[in-house]
Amino acid sequence: MNSRLESIETLAFVASPTDDAQVAREALESRYGSHSLKAADCIVALGGDGLMLQTLHRFMNSGKPIYGMNRGSVGFLMNDYDESGLLERIRKAVTTELHPLVMEATDMSGHEHAALAINEVSLLRQTYQAAKLKISVDGRVRMEELVCDGVLVATPAGSTAYNLSAHGPILPIEAQLLALTPISAFRPRRWRGALLPNRARVEIEVLEADKRPVSAAADHTEIRHVTRVMVHEDPKNSSLIAFDDGHGWDERILSEMFRY
Repeated sequence: MNSRLESIETLAFVASPTDDAQVAREALESRYGSHSLKAADCIVALGGDGLMLQTLHRFMNSGKPIYGMNRGSVGFLMNDYDESGLLERIRKAVTTELHPLVMEATDMSGHEHAALAINEVSLLRQTYQAAKLKISVDGRVRMEELVCDGVLVATPAGSTAYNLSAHGPILPIEAQLLALTPISAFRPRRWRGALLPNRARVEIEVLEADKRPVSAAADHTEIRHVTRVMVHEDPKNSSLIAFDDGHGWDERILSEMFRY
């Protein structure tokens, strides 16, 4: 779902601890004023993609759009930094609603853990030995044994992050799909992953978990020594991210697809 922000009047600022981000925060607060995070119509995030992910998690279900400006490195989730005309830019910006993944993980002690991921849920080997994983989709086993460094399930928002580094597909933001992507697959060596409908429920069982330990991470939340992980999209939770008109997510995705 996309919408515009014509009615935005008040801003609050969050910034990463870097010098560039803190200087930008002071300059913008001096120029535009600063309201409390609770009272502001829009949250302006100053930093890199890591800060944007943290802010999207922090204000999930608040209805507040998050408008980022890049004071970090890559900044794929951020707009260009410019101190002038900020309110006008935000009022013309287009928002996209993001639904997170739910990760439900069971560890070797039998404890159950749950966390949300806006980008991806990833499973990774913890030692020098490759992981052995069994993958089921909607209760049906699709791969009896994947020998690999790991595997991940990515949202369209996360398809240009870790998923892209693992040679997974880039997904348009409105695509009702998830990317299931292996990380350094050894057997079957030629398997490149799968595109799944966003209603799919993915179950990953760790084989030989005591000998080949695996961790699972939902964005920045990591669970060690997992034995089983369930992943599915959560339509009840959502975050709002805002991009400048004409430089929105679709344009960024297309630019990334044709990068060479």
